[in-house]
Amino acid sequence: MLISIIPFQFNSILVLANLTCSRAYLSSLSGKQYKNLLVAEEVYRQQLWMHENNTNRIEDRIVSINQPHLRPIVRGKAGSSVEFGAKISASCVNSYVFLDYLSWDNFNESNYFLERVESFKEKTGYYPESVHVDKIYRTRKNRALCKEKGIRISGVPLGRPPKNISDNTKKQAQEDERIRNAIEGKFGQGKRRFTLNKIMAKLPSTSATTIAIIFLVMNLSTLLREFLSLFFVKNMRPGFLIALNYLIYVDS
Repeated sequence: MLISIIPFQFNSILVLANLTCSRAYLSSLSGKQYKNLLVAEEVYRQQLWMHENNTNRIEDRIVSINQPHLRPIVRGKAGSSVEFGAKISASCVNSYVFLDYLSWDNFNESNYFLERVESFKEKTGYYPESVHVDKIYRTRKNRALCKEKGIRISGVPLGRPPKNISDNTKKQAQEDERIRNAIEGKFGQGKRRFTLNKIMAKLPSTSATTIAIIFLVMNLSTLLREFLSLFFVKNMRPGFLIALNYLIYVDS
């Protein structure tokens, strides 16, 4: 990458220098051309710094000339260890999904655990009975918070696993995973049916708007399905479910 990018960006800077020496003005460039020139210069500076310091990491690394706001996010998934795009935090209430937080930089979801729990209490007036979370949320700090608030947190407790696990514990663990899969399904539905993984917008503002519209269309689809179910389904399963980006609150 250094071999291909550095000469290209260096040539762009030489072109700029030649234009300046020949009494050409930057005002003759279009807004897009001037922006791309500034981005190319910054990419060259980053690549040169990594080359001189013999490293492959740098803060706010630019990986796209047309979309300089994109950042490489290491996910460690099979077949795609690094992803590029927005990282979002969403909540699901009664099968309706809401976009809570969007960032182009990587962030640790567990740091927002307290904020999400307090947001639930602010909206409903009470804390959830249980919180169904992924492993990344099961930190000592979050476990202590749930214990203080009287909230049951899903997952195995810290320490050495017990030799004998009761049938009720196994059944509860299966039920917790079933509930937590609700938000997983929403992200999968957004990618398969509503092109959540194929955002074609270039600007960060238009990309965020596109993502928000996708969630809106998903909710409209859910609303239509529930409306039609009034005519075809007599017995609806009761319950109140909130799923929040691998966080799921259940209110019985």
